[in-house]
Amino acid sequence: MEFRGFIAVNNVTLSVNEGTVHALIGPNGAGKTTVFNLLTKFLTPTRGQITFRGSDITALKPAEVARLGLVRSFQISAVFPHLTVLDNVRVALQRPSDLATQFWRSSSILSTLDDRAMSLIDAVGLSSYAHLPAVELSYGRKRALEIATTLALDPAMLLLDEPMAGMGHEDIGRISDLIRRIARNRTVLMVEHNLNVVSDLCDRVTVLARGEILADGSYDTVSADPRVREAYMGTEHA
Repeated sequence: MEFRGFIAVNNVTLSVNEGTVHALIGPNGAGKTTVFNLLTKFLTPTRGQITFRGSDITALKPAEVARLGLVRSFQISAVFPHLTVLDNVRVALQRPSDLATQFWRSSSILSTLDDRAMSLIDAVGLSSYAHLPAVELSYGRKRALEIATTLALDPAMLLLDEPMAGMGHEDIGRISDLIRRIARNRTVLMVEHNLNVVSDLCDRVTVLARGEILADGSYDTVSADPRVREAYMGTEHA
């Protein structure tokens, strides 16, 4: 990916195996978010090809990629603050249920989504908060709600952009357990700076530095690489 002569991502060949949790890590400015934007088609690569489950998605639009089952979350929690937890998830369910554009139908039709919505809410541990406005949730629970709304799209592959950013220890443990549960039947690619989370959750780790792949493999393999320790991990583990 080139921006007016600056190459932000260069010769990155990234393979994510189905049914795994894969981490993309690296120092600030390494190109991690740019890779996410390329995969979800918020950016179109200057050169190269992106395939998803055997299909070339390089020229597709973000909504088309999402409909194929490749769905992302963002660093900043994106929920409707003044809607309840239940209503946030019901809104997300309207798209796969073909209700999003059927504006002429009674709002009571949304009640048909309640069972599925409550199932998702329960899956992320928010059942007791279902009727609470999202603005009243703690930061960690807002992130859990965002994951519930993302799961409403029934993704085959979930891209999580720094899901633990800004969280306290208790929330980190809660969201880690949630990611572990949802990864049982789908693929997860995550950008994450918390290396304890990466070592605990991820089957494979790819390290980026200056827009290129520095190392790739298990956490033990990449953490033992002196180039990785110098570029990134050495700043966190003396």
